[in-house]
Amino acid sequence: MSEIKVSTSAIARILEIQKKAENHNKFLRVEISGGGCNGFQYIFKLDDKTKKDDIEILKQEEKIIVITDEISLPLLQNAEIDFVQELGASYFKVINPNAASSCGCGSSFSV
Repeated sequence: MSEIKVSTSAIARILEIQKKAENHNKFLRVEISGGGCNGFQYIFKLDDKTKKDDIEILKQEEKIIVITDEISLPLLQNAEIDFVQELGASYFKVINPNAASSCGCGSSFSV
């Protein structure tokens, strides 16, 4: 297993999403790609298919909850995936100690 944490609020939100019939077999995929205003950006998406280079971050009762890929893993080491609910918005967020700087919205970062 990786050294990536998933907050209780993120787990609760993913489990809530998975309760819907159309999302029953889906999990949260967290990837990092080049781009954004700081060099790298976080990509969050629901997925139901694993790839050859996938790494399970969290699995409960034989059900995948969160997954990433080999390329993203080093940039996510020791990070925490969180789910934030604020006035007018709710979203997944990465609290990443590897980020030297990040944009104001927190969706992109540099190392």
